[in-house]
Amino acid sequence: MTEVNTFLDGLQANLSEERAQVLEPLVSYISERQLSNETCRLNFICTHNARRSHMAQLWAAAAAVYSNLDGMEFYSGGVEVTRFHPNAIASMSRAGFNLLVDDESKDNPLLFFQVSDGSMLELFSKRFDDEANPQSDFAAVMVCSDAETNCPYVPGADKRMSVTYDDPKVGDGKSDEAEIYDARSRQIAAEMLFVMREVSKKID
Repeated sequence: MTEVNTFLDGLQANLSEERAQVLEPLVSYISERQLSNETCRLNFICTHNARRSHMAQLWAAAAAVYSNLDGMEFYSGGVEVTRFHPNAIASMSRAGFNLLVDDESKDNPLLFFQVSDGSMLELFSKRFDDEANPQSDFAAVMVCSDAETNCPYVPGADKRMSVTYDDPKVGDGKSDEAEIYDARSRQIAAEMLFVMREVSKKID
């Protein structure tokens, strides 16, 4: 986590009032769980579970550890199954994440990330309701507008909220591909850090 923490150290988590309002339901949900000593489970959902949902899952987990918040679990899923896109993996690696790939030759490889001494994330593309994800008592965080439209109901979720991001896939194959992915990663990182910092303020 050292390189990831260094990345977070360099972020400015001051957001516009508009984005702060978008994130407020997420702040409130986590804060309520923290104050009641209940496990907080977040399932980040986009269309293909290939880019934004995995980015949000990883950055939320890293920001929670960075902010010394316990009792949280992080998941991701999609409306369709594809794979954790190589361009998104490369971007997260550039930000400092050490992602271990089980078998790169697979169409949908399994990746691992050690969040902390006692926490490991398993990352692969899956539907939002896959058995690897919580089936009840969780918040569904919609991170793309297509999933927001095509997945109006998430079974088992006790809260559903919209925190959407533009898709970095628009950069695929372009000369500025890495810059586009890294900009989206940085935005998600800054917003997840903002969320966890606001939660810390509310529960102190």
